[in-house]
Amino acid sequence: MGKKRTEKIVFENVKVLDAGAKGVSVAKAPDGKVIFLPNVVPGDVVDVQTMKKRKAYYEGKAIKIHEFSEHRTDVVCEHFGACGGCKWQNMQYSQQLFYKNQEVYNNLKRIGKIELPEFEPILGSEKQFFYRNKMEFGFSNARWMTDAEIQSGTEFDNKNALGFHIPRMWDKILDIEKCHLQQDPSNEIRNEIKRFANENGLTFFNARNHEGLLRTLMIRTASTGEIMVLVQFFENDKANRELLLNFISERFPEITSLLYVINNKANDTLYDQDIKLFKGRAYILEEMEGLHFSINAKSFYQTNSDQAYELYKITRDFAGLTGEELVYDLYTGTGTIAQFVSKKAKKVIGVEAVPDAILDAKANAERNNITNCEFFVGDMKNVFNDEFIATHGHPDVIITDPPRDGMHKDVVAQILKIAPEKVVYVSCNSATQARDLALMDEMYQVTRVRPVDMFPQTHHVENVVLLEKR
Repeated sequence: MGKKRTEKIVFENVKVLDAGAKGVSVAKAPDGKVIFLPNVVPGDVVDVQTMKKRKAYYEGKAIKIHEFSEHRTDVVCEHFGACGGCKWQNMQYSQQLFYKNQEVYNNLKRIGKIELPEFEPILGSEKQFFYRNKMEFGFSNARWMTDAEIQSGTEFDNKNALGFHIPRMWDKILDIEKCHLQQDPSNEIRNEIKRFANENGLTFFNARNHEGLLRTLMIRTASTGEIMVLVQFFENDKANRELLLNFISERFPEITSLLYVINNKANDTLYDQDIKLFKGRAYILEEMEGLHFSINAKSFYQTNSDQAYELYKITRDFAGLTGEELVYDLYTGTGTIAQFVSKKAKKVIGVEAVPDAILDAKANAERNNITNCEFFVGDMKNVFNDEFIATHGHPDVIITDPPRDGMHKDVVAQILKIAPEKVVYVSCNSATQARDLALMDEMYQVTRVRPVDMFPQTHHVENVVLLEKR
């Protein structure tokens, strides 16, 4: 027996009503069920073909547009639609900000069920393109064919690709000519590596058969002009590896950090890999208000440097420091926020689970001649305990910037137990932030909220909240 095929239904003249989670838009079917639609804009009137039917909703795609929304704008990228990246590129930026703000408000209200002050206006990004400082591309010898290519009937001899994974297809890579997310010379570096590899018969990775020389490419850029390039090889082929790396170094002398990895395990992640320096130094420097932060291949750093600066300024403003406070910075990463607020604080204590990040944080503090920051490594829910507080002092202010999952409930419980006057909660996921705020609602009142857009053309949004003791 084959798999039962889902019956595909066509609904005509459906109005797109709203922008939903994960960058898809929302419409209503004649039977009252919700339809989730990619690549359309609220206000569009479309014919919908359903792709999947669920109990409460359909997943569909627009097969014809009858009326264009007034909030539409022309897309700038030739890969829009096939690439899963900039899902909102066809929506005016002012509307993107409107829906991001609305998502934060809805999450805090519906999930948090807490009393909210009036939001401060969402902070848009000055750059709406070419704002990312880090991009990762995959090599593949079985590239994804776009609908236009398939319909053209052209035979493609060369199936090599260097680009992005197709959403929900782990082994398919869309070949990218020009991406609008990272500044020059990012596109040129990627395209030249692809050209050179093709001309010299270097093999591209096959994820199903686990073979091929070239696996991934990472490019990091900094506002200081420094550039890091890391090539991940699957096979250990010294001659071809050096052939490519020598070419990159000669063709792009502006690269300040040229690195490589030989990774023959099942996945692409770098965190457990031994990173080798081919040329230059092992890190690049980012600068903010005269502070310098080193970023190595494994470092976490906010991917929109300009907007990270704005986010940190809001965080510091919300903390309202006078120079007398002991500040705890939870999930401190490489200590960027800790060092950024340190000149307005008496002392800052940073805690982070990743040992390498804490090594970076300490090195950065030394580089910046900051003497009032201390950094500690460990899993937050285990480290951040009574003994830790007794040793390091009772915080006046806690700044917390947890991962997408939010704070562990034991961490929330500990914050409530030590009850600092203020908590500044920075979040990249307002749904888990809302859950945590609800847990703190009895003791803390939310007095300020400001969403910050770090990722134009996508649905992602950061949010900063100030909690003050009731």
